[in-house]
Amino acid sequence: MPDDIYETGLATRRKVLGEAHVDRASAGITAFDETFQRMITEAAWGRTWSSGGLPMRERSMITLALLAALGHWDEFQMHLRATRNTGASEKDIAEVLMHVAIYAGVPAANHAIKLAKATLNADTEA
Repeated sequence: MPDDIYETGLATRRKVLGEAHVDRASAGITAFDETFQRMITEAAWGRTWSSGGLPMRERSMITLALLAALGHWDEFQMHLRATRNTGASEKDIAEVLMHVAIYAGVPAANHAIKLAKATLNADTEA
């Protein structure tokens, strides 16, 4: 893949997750996961998040719903923190989690709401 896809992905990742997060994650890359990190930067961030097909706010909301439905809680919290950069509001997040409750189950939504309250509250206190 051309380097511009990687560079586009890295720029989008920084815009969504923040400079500090990406710097920390990049510092931890080793020879073992270097190929994997490049692949997700190109595929997830360089192609999907950078496609222009959906606004960042909506893409962020979809991502939260999928992560909650699948129970990927570390990634869910990371993307909750990223909503300050994507434009998804607390009201948007609450609506997303109502959909999760109906389509993926109340236990998943209940846990997501618990994490969202703690994560968003921690962000406002920081």
